[in-house]
Amino acid sequence: MEWMNYNHLFYFWMVAREGSLSRACDKMLLAPSTVSGQIRELENVLGEKLFVRSGRNLALTDSGNVVLNYAEEIFTTGRELQDVLKGRPVGRALSLRIGVADVLPKLVVFRLIAPVYDIGQPIQVICHDYKTDKLLAQLALYELDVVLLDSPIPPSVRIRAFNHLLGQCDVLFMAAEPLASQCRRDFPLSLDGQPFLLPLKGTMLRQLLDQWFDTHKIHPIIAGEFDDSALLKVFGQAGKGIVAVPSVSQKEVAEFYHLHSIGLAEGISERFYAISPERKIQHPAVAAICNSARLDLFA
Repeated sequence: MEWMNYNHLFYFWMVAREGSLSRACDKMLLAPSTVSGQIRELENVLGEKLFVRSGRNLALTDSGNVVLNYAEEIFTTGRELQDVLKGRPVGRALSLRIGVADVLPKLVVFRLIAPVYDIGQPIQVICHDYKTDKLLAQLALYELDVVLLDSPIPPSVRIRAFNHLLGQCDVLFMAAEPLASQCRRDFPLSLDGQPFLLPLKGTMLRQLLDQWFDTHKIHPIIAGEFDDSALLKVFGQAGKGIVAVPSVSQKEVAEFYHLHSIGLAEGISERFYAISPERKIQHPAVAAICNSARLDLFA
């Protein structure tokens, strides 16, 4: 077995953080040839290329990103060890790096994540809101601990990760007054020809809604399409159209956006998943999200 030289790992860590060999060498008071040579030795030990040239700077490869995450943990733990031995207070919080698909309703996301603050230890939540493909790419590089989606991992995505169903709920149509009152009469036929604010095509909820419209022979006027669920509701609040929301967030949507219930989209269920790199969840904060969702939010 070939042992890793942690001096080499430290030099890599410094260069990765600075993004430049020369800046890192200035801070460490070392010659660039010395540092670059020792990083090459680290690459030889690991059997992976860690940097590629990007103009005058260096960019991390996929393997370099993985190594950087581990190096951050190693050297943070080293600083903690020194603090403990010297009697300095140590207040390191548990870190939860979570990715949230931008189409997910933010009020539901908040209720999913909130239980992590009740696990009995300090926690720092680092939340990223992106497209699904980017989030899954970050998960594959161990840059995230969990990703929240409204569907399982797409079959076209080849990564080692596991789907954990958090729960499902009905979908409810809501709108500002007087549109809501107008559409309650003779529902759901009353929706025909009405303005709708919908998630973008290709999202799971949009697919379900399009199928529901076809089944019920509803021809909506699409007044807007959004990839941000919060912005969609702001437009709904302004009376620009009908929105579809998860039934578990009906109370909050009514309170924050002053939208009123029209009726249930019978036959549609919106599902929520936690995607993790482990089959059996070990991270205590991710476990709290899963347990609370199944036992409380979607029970």
